[in-house]
Amino acid sequence: MRDYIIRRLLTLIPILIGVSIAIFIVMQLIPGDVVSGILGIEETPELRAMWEAKLGLDKPLIQQYFSWIGKALTGDFGESFRTGAPVFPEIMNRFKISAELAILACVIAWIIALPLGILSSLKRNSIIDRIVRVVALLGVSVPNFASATLLILFFSKAFNYYTPVKYVGLFENFGTNMEIMLLPAFILGSVMAGSVMRMTRSSMLEVLRQDYIKAVRAKGAPERVTIFRHAFKNSSIPIVTLIGMQIGGLMGGTVVIEQIFSIPGLGQFTLTGITQRDFPVVQGCVLFIAFLYVVINLLVDILYSYIDPRISYS
Repeated sequence: MRDYIIRRLLTLIPILIGVSIAIFIVMQLIPGDVVSGILGIEETPELRAMWEAKLGLDKPLIQQYFSWIGKALTGDFGESFRTGAPVFPEIMNRFKISAELAILACVIAWIIALPLGILSSLKRNSIIDRIVRVVALLGVSVPNFASATLLILFFSKAFNYYTPVKYVGLFENFGTNMEIMLLPAFILGSVMAGSVMRMTRSSMLEVLRQDYIKAVRAKGAPERVTIFRHAFKNSSIPIVTLIGMQIGGLMGGTVVIEQIFSIPGLGQFTLTGITQRDFPVVQGCVLFIAFLYVVINLLVDILYSYIDPRISYS
């Protein structure tokens, strides 16, 4: 296991280098530039040259890339072109907010999806199964920006309720923080729940057909033991795989929700960097999200061996 983990961690290097090259090239191809945005109508050739030299944009692209990636490998993602503040500390501050949102969304999704997916598989082709499948289909079909807008309109018109605009940290005021985070977390969780529900149902149906489940029931094991200790455990690997991919995707997939609900998380920080052509911010955020995605998938792979002892990475 240790050798496998070391090998997987080493694969981080070429992955992150590839991601860094791709995002650096894409940022260069985006129309517009940060200097024009900073100077506006006051732009002159002299001022432009001064700002390009100040931001390091007067150097060849190859030199700019290696200068940035060299610092990034030491944890220095540079400074924001707009604010001049170090990028990495700001990424970590924003990540805490996005992580809280992602954790809440995951908890909501699992509470909804796992019981309903199991129930749907046990009541196959019944009215309950049909209802669960329709709910799951709605979850994966309705875009989160649409459901977010509809829920905001519903609460504002029906109950004259509006979520707080100014973000309050979890440890500053727990009640206000939950008031801010629960609705966006529910929207993200409902999207996740649809996929997890469908995967749970299909995996459980496949396992319930196996001969060893019939043997367990023939031995007189309680139905609860048969379902949870044998059927669900052996069907959980594809479910865990999907959940791992969703968690990784949430780290960079909260952009729209964070923008709609004015949550100053990593997604909003990345979007602001893109609109302002703030290269260090965007490159740092994307590189950090790619790192998280690979690490989460590594943790999922390690979890496989605990779910199924037959899986070995030696």
